[in-house]
Amino acid sequence: MMTTATGRDRLELKVPPPLVAAVSAFAMWLAHHGLPALSVAIPARPVVAAVLAAAGLLLGLAGVLAFRAVGTTIHPTHPEKTSAVVTTGVYAVSRNPMYLGLALLLSGWATWLANLLAFALVLAFAAYITRFQIVPEERIMREKFGDPYVAYLESVRRWL
Repeated sequence: MMTTATGRDRLELKVPPPLVAAVSAFAMWLAHHGLPALSVAIPARPVVAAVLAAAGLLLGLAGVLAFRAVGTTIHPTHPEKTSAVVTTGVYAVSRNPMYLGLALLLSGWATWLANLLAFALVLAFAAYITRFQIVPEERIMREKFGDPYVAYLESVRRWL
């Protein structure tokens, strides 16, 4: 029996997360310039922004390197091509360090912009990535790797 995809289902695994992050960053910039009334004071703003961005870059890079070390794909729109489940290194702390890295980068950008709507857009990014990227990836990985992957899901948090 064939089922038709809803509009929401059609978005699953279609938009690469770095593109979602770039669009989110641009929307954050628009919010900063278009809604200055939502600006907030953040002590040590440049330092906090730099620390968050650096943490995001390092975490994302660690995730990529862990995938490369075992020879599995990092292509986010084709999780079915995954050849191994990575559970060590940063993957022992977060099931999605690359997406968490993008969220931290956006958090650094939001801190730099110091705009409340920019911070809300970080949460919107996380919600979108969870629904349209992570949940479908987890479904595919459960089907492909079975009980060992389910055990991993139960032992490591999705984000942090």
